[in-house]
Amino acid sequence: MKKLLICMTAILIFCQTAYAEQTPPSVYAKGAVLIDGDSGRVLWGKNESEPLTMASTTKIMTAIIVLEEGNIDDMVTVSSRAAKSPQVRMNLTAGEQIREEDLLYAMMMKSYNDAAVALAEHVGGSVEEFCDKMTQKAKEIGAEDTVFSSPNGLDSHLTFEQHHSTAKDMALIARYALQNDKFVEIVNTHSITLPLKGGEGKQYTITNPNRFLQEYNGAIGVKTGYTNKAGQCFVGAAKRDDITLITTVLASGWGQEGREQKWKDTKALMDYGFSNYKKEVIAEKGQQVQQTVVLYSQKQSIPAVLADGFEGVFSNEELDRMKLYATQIKTIEAPVAKGQKLGTAEVMLGSNCIAKIDIIAEQGAERYTLTEMLQYLATKWNNFDLDGKLK
Repeated sequence: MKKLLICMTAILIFCQTAYAEQTPPSVYAKGAVLIDGDSGRVLWGKNESEPLTMASTTKIMTAIIVLEEGNIDDMVTVSSRAAKSPQVRMNLTAGEQIREEDLLYAMMMKSYNDAAVALAEHVGGSVEEFCDKMTQKAKEIGAEDTVFSSPNGLDSHLTFEQHHSTAKDMALIARYALQNDKFVEIVNTHSITLPLKGGEGKQYTITNPNRFLQEYNGAIGVKTGYTNKAGQCFVGAAKRDDITLITTVLASGWGQEGREQKWKDTKALMDYGFSNYKKEVIAEKGQQVQQTVVLYSQKQSIPAVLADGFEGVFSNEELDRMKLYATQIKTIEAPVAKGQKLGTAEVMLGSNCIAKIDIIAEQGAERYTLTEMLQYLATKWNNFDLDGKLK
């Protein structure tokens, strides 16, 4: 545990980390990012805020909208528009009915485009209305430079302005989606057999081609993507012990070489993250700051403490630059309520404030009663002589 001592000035970390840092990863992708899955903080990036096309990683947002606004037991009637979707597709036929849940598995595991359109129409009323929901949801999540005009990520008929995201935005979208247990279950499924055509006996076995699940220790998804415009893309997540990391690589190349490169890029980012970052407790809830002097109360002072703790994923180099500043009321008149705010502590990483924590009164202090006040004044008066000097 690497807790910062706190006082009214900056306090340095008092112990050393025991792990060696690696050099930053070499990543071919045009846009790439590594984030902390808990906080969403960017740990490493390469053009992470540059708008790029994102191919079928789009379906991460499609899935979470369906899971939040749909009903997985609904029967979805396939439209002619969905049935005519380009490859890759399930070869759905217009008029057939399939459970919403089955379509989700098919879309996320095998990236079927007709499944995505069928889901969008069923939940959103139309593809266009559903895509508006996707874009709005992205803004709510904090993905501010993301626009969706397709539920499946096919971009051949769309302009760049109509459908794009960034490596950072896609990682944030995945972070949000991974908070949904059903989403995690789907993207971690290696193989599944689905009953299709409304339970008429037809079955469809789907095997997840996501190599990351098989090849990386702690992998928990998430989604591949490829179009001629976007190149090879992948949003990945992995968890080891108490750390979850999320990566995005966009435009990792084309052809077979690009297909291999996206896995190399993702693994390089993950290896760098797990080798360099550890979860550290920076401040603890209830950690004492300085005493606050109280006037007009039997209690001459009260303990001031941190209202909350703060922990995060940090590198050795970041911990060496981390300090904790406290701005606190030094003297206050009674009454003081337990939990009353007395100041603010700021966790500083270099010149950036990465967290603010309220400083509060650990206990209350009642104001003197009239009798107690008279006794207090009498005591003060007796301390002076007739010339007004202290005895």
